[in-house]
Formats: sequence, structure tokens, C-alpha cells
Amino acid sequence: MTAAIEIQNLGKIYPRNWATPAFDALKGISLTVDQGEVFGFIGPNGAGKSTTIKILTGVMQPSGGSARLFGVDVARPESRRGLGYVPENPSLPDYLNPLEILSMGLALHGCKPADARAHCLHWLARFGLDQVATKVVRGFSKGMAQRTALAHAMAVQPRLLILDEPLSGLDPVGRKDVVDILFEYRENGGTLFFTSHVLHDVERVADKFGFINEGQLLTIQSPNDLLGGEHRVTIRSQGNSPVAGFAPETPGRWVGEVKRDDLWKALEDLRAAGHQVSEIKPTLTLESAFFRFLGRAGE
Repeated sequence: MTAAIEIQNLGKIYPRNWATPAFDALKGISLTVDQGEVFGFIGPNGAGKSTTIKILTGVMQPSGGSARLFGVDVARPESRRGLGYVPENPSLPDYLNPLEILSMGLALHGCKPADARAHCLHWLARFGLDQVATKVVRGFSKGMAQRTALAHAMAVQPRLLILDEPLSGLDPVGRKDVVDILFEYRENGGTLFFTSHVLHDVERVADKFGFINEGQLLTIQSPNDLLGGEHRVTIRSQGNSPVAGFAPETPGRWVGEVKRDDLWKALEDLRAAGHQVSEIKPTLTLESAFFRFLGRAGE
């Protein structure tokens, strides 16, 4: 099966003026995203994430290497058939309303559902915009504009979604709604390539994560790979009595790390000591792995 995204030795150099040297934004990165896969592209500001996405979507040409969508070079417009794209700061025509924007998207993508109006209203409702479907977007908050752009991307029934900071500007309820929709898209076989700084909200969505820093791809790993050989969990509890392997965080609150195979025994020990468990989570999270790889790059 042809890969949804194939990047080979991709480079991008931004020219500068006579007094400033050129800036090497991408330094020969290579990665592959299979159809039906969700790939999280993670890195600090200025790492090269948005530059990569601009090349994939045809906004910018690379200085070297190649990039293909479903086997077609990104320089060719047909590579973007079936592509849903939301930039970090979507620029919507502020004289239109969300219903018109989604309807226009269907026409541009040649998407012809049986009832186009009902189809657009369905996606506006999914993103909590049904009450403002016929109000012009001029004056919309950043979060409402972001949700309109996301609804537009989903309404065109994309085979590939490319999202640059899709949770930007959203409140906690909006972030949860968007993550749930992306999870559903993944479960239905959709392919997703996204960047995000809200690591804990998107950790459960991705099949693989690529860590990029200063234009270099540091590693590509699955969530299971991130655990390494540790497979440990962190447990927090509340109680008065000490339990072996648990240290006090604050008076009456305890924390401990155990191997996953020892989880049930640890829970039994806590119950026997009269503790109430308040949290169980993997010891190594995406956020901690992110800082670990950044630390290695700094060394």
C-alpha cells in the first residue's frame, strides 16, 4: 500500500540579507506515515514543524529532498486531493458564515454528499457551532475560528488530515471535543499528521511520535517504544500509614513507582493500609520523553 506521506532527506534553507547568514530550517529529515496511521510531530517553537507542513501542503517549496502524498510529489496539485488542512492561525473570509465556508469547501473538493446543507450542519454541530452557523465569522473568537476551520477540514471527508496546532485557542471543553473527534477519525481509518504543544491532550491519539529540534528529526517512536524496558506506573494515594515503596508528597499524600507486573500487589498493600488511590498513570509520559530527547540533543 502506498504511504500517505513519504518524506526523504527534506531540507529547507531560508535566505537572509547581506548581513545575516542563511537559516537552515530543515536539515535532511526523512519519515513515512502509512495510510490509517496517526503521526504526532512534536518539537519546540522554531524546530521546523510548520515549515514541514507548508512544504507538504504546497505552500512552500523545499530546498532539497522530496515529499510525496499518496505517491504523488507535493509540487503537483493532484497530491492534495482529499486533503483536509488547518494551519496554526487559519485565515477565514470574515464576510462569510460557517455554513457558507463549509459549503464552499465541499465545492472546492468536489465532495457531493446526498444533502450538502445537512452534512455541513452536522459537522458544525460536532464542533459546537450549530447556533452560529449563519452568523458571519467577523468578530469570532480565536477558538470559534479554529473550530470553524476544523469543521471545514472534516466536512470534506478527507483521506488525510494535516493539522498545525489544532488545539490552539480552544478552552478545555473545546480541546476535549476536538481530541474525541480526532480519535473517532482515527478509529474509522483516517490518516492524521499533526503538531501540538498540548501534549497530554493528544497523547492517546497518535500511533507514532516524531521529535524534531532545530530542523533535525531526533527520533520516531510509538507510545510503547517510549516506555523503553521500564513499563512502570506511578501511583498516588491518600492515607495515614506508610506503605513500603511509597514516599510522602505532602502530609497524608503518598507517591510510588512500581513495575506494571506489581501493580495489583501494590494496590492490595495500599488497601490493607487504609489508603485511597487518587491516581494511576504511566511513569514515562509523552511530555517527559519530549524533554528527555531535548536534553540529549542539547548534550
